[in-house]
Amino acid sequence: MEVLKDLLWIEIMLDSIVDYKVYDGSRERSMRTHFQLFDGTSAVDSKSLKIGELSKLSGVGVEALRFYEKSGLLDRPSRTHSGYRVYSESALDRLGFIKKAQLLGFTLDEIKALIDHKRMGENPCSQVRSIVRKRLDELNNRIEQMVTYRDELSSELRKWEKKGSAAGHVCGLIEGSAIEHGLKSRNVGRKS
Repeated sequence: MEVLKDLLWIEIMLDSIVDYKVYDGSRERSMRTHFQLFDGTSAVDSKSLKIGELSKLSGVGVEALRFYEKSGLLDRPSRTHSGYRVYSESALDRLGFIKKAQLLGFTLDEIKALIDHKRMGENPCSQVRSIVRKRLDELNNRIEQMVTYRDELSSELRKWEKKGSAAGHVCGLIEGSAIEHGLKSRNVGRKS
């Protein structure tokens, strides 16, 4: 068995181009179970994943994975002797959390803060509730603004339907509009 591990290690070292294999698939399956880590330890684990494999399984691009690692969202993976990143299966769980948190509207900075709390042994659920409360308040304010804008626009359209058309620089309907939503704070058009 030790001779087989040594042969597998030699073949891994010869695989200098990621995912470019000169050997058959049966050898590849057995090779995934043994990695010589940079620190000299060896990991015999069929659940170790190279970055390309993690990308395929998670649906997250390789560059995004590197960014997540650099920004602290993902823990630094072990490295093979030849420098390949080797992620544990827990990286899939972390990526699932990140994707779900993004779906719920959390920013990457907020997600990183939650992960940092967890790394310190804290339960970040109270922070999650606080962020969501704030997000709901912002969303309710935005909805209120959108309803006001919709009502103004609907009212203006009814007037335009009666009027038909109006002369102006481009279209007198727009230039003569009474809608102030969004333009009130800007100096748009000619000064009187």
